[in-house]
Amino acid sequence: MVIEAILIMFIGLGGGLAVGSGFVAFLTVLGIAPRMTQLTKTEKSIRVYEGAIIIGAQVGTWASFYSFSLHLPSLLLIPIGLASGMFIGMLAAALTEVLNVFPLLAKRVGVTDKIILLMMAIVLGKMIGSLIQWIYL
Repeated sequence: MVIEAILIMFIGLGGGLAVGSGFVAFLTVLGIAPRMTQLTKTEKSIRVYEGAIIIGAQVGTWASFYSFSLHLPSLLLIPIGLASGMFIGMLAAALTEVLNVFPLLAKRVGVTDKIILLMMAIVLGKMIGSLIQWIYL
């Protein structure tokens, strides 16, 4: 029983270290925060972006340990959801800009002249999938 608990603790610690290392590598090697500041033309606020990412990761980690509810009014959840979605979208846009995902994908598929349609299809697909998950699941 004690050995099983110790084993679970080591597995959890190892998993946390692996995910944390991957997150740090993602942010530093790819230069996500600097690219986000370039896209939004807010280079002077890079420390704010970095601090927000670090604090968000810490708060999210600690929040995952506890079960709690904020009991907010439904109308207040709309701007919170919009802000969260915009942040995730900006992060994804910065990542695709860094990696040049869309031009490579369009070249491989052979639709370089329809890259705007490809991007809109991906965006609409993600949006419809999210709505289906939130409404029905």
